[in-house]
Amino acid sequence: MDQYNKMITRQRKWMFYLLALFVLGWGFTPYPSIFLGLLLGTALSFYNLWVMQRKINRFGQAVSEGRGASGIGTFTRLATAALAVLIAMRYEEYFHFIAVILGLMTTYVVIMIDFALFNNKTGKGK
Repeated sequence: MDQYNKMITRQRKWMFYLLALFVLGWGFTPYPSIFLGLLLGTALSFYNLWVMQRKINRFGQAVSEGRGASGIGTFTRLATAALAVLIAMRYEEYFHFIAVILGLMTTYVVIMIDFALFNNKTGKGK
């Protein structure tokens, strides 16, 4: 369980770094709509990451105690993605639509990179 908590901390830290980078890009580059789209998508993606980690933690506790387990929040994550798309479509002048979609995928990229780096570091991937 300690390893799982370290993984969660690493992933959240990387998401905060990305959010900070996108804020800097929004403020200091000539592409504010792209970075604002990335910021919106990544912020909602970070929320999805938090929901998924919380639900997986509850799921693991329920299974270890022998109780029935509920879902892992798929509907909530899909609804959040739909909200991001609706905001991007409503405010097209502020948000770049493709950047919002790419921002929504950042959680999964962060999870894959964290997995690859962690497996490489511990030698379990060989």
